[in-house]
Amino acid sequence: MLRLENIKKSFSTDEIETVALNGVSLEVKEGDFLAIMGPSGCGKSTLLNIIGLLDVPNEGKYYLNDREVSTLNENDRTRLRRGTIGFVFQSFNLIDELNVEENIELPLTYIGTKKDERKRLVSELLKKLNMGHRATHFPQQLSGGQQQRVAIARAIISKPKLILADEPTGNLDSQNGKEVMELLKQLHEEGATIIMVTHSQRDALYADRIVNLLDGQIIEQDNMI
Repeated sequence: MLRLENIKKSFSTDEIETVALNGVSLEVKEGDFLAIMGPSGCGKSTLLNIIGLLDVPNEGKYYLNDREVSTLNENDRTRLRRGTIGFVFQSFNLIDELNVEENIELPLTYIGTKKDERKRLVSELLKKLNMGHRATHFPQQLSGGQQQRVAIARAIISKPKLILADEPTGNLDSQNGKEVMELLKQLHEEGATIIMVTHSQRDALYADRIVNLLDGQIIEQDNMI
């Protein structure tokens, strides 16, 4: 599904250059569940942002579905993300002014799905996630676990081939975190490819493979199955 070759990324200010990734090579096949681990500042989120086409490397090549995408401009990256990649963030990133149903249907709006079809798809997904009774509630009326379920629903509503999760349980208590990880596990079993950044050893055990980063480099890869 995707392949990174010798990816390098640094960030510069007037006084200092910070190397975030230093020669990362990685392959993820369709249907994989990959956990990326490592200490704070090791490059995990930078790597996820490059995979998600939110950022571009300084050096190296990135192939997504056999297409070299590391040199695409911002507009082309945006078009490619839509319908291809779903994002789940630690901070949920829901829009407070929109209710649950409206938050979830946003990706469908962006790709031009008709209103009746949007409503049908959102209703079906909410029912699947046992959240149908919350359709007209606003984010601030939900618990943290419920907000993350809505965020996951938004990420998968357009049936993307790739789901990227950045510390998806980081703001949740242990029970809500477990429920979110069980949901990601279910999506993986249904065929989704998932790449997850996490500090949690418990969460990482849900993955098929763990990649450990240190100082912007992959130092270890473990197959869990």
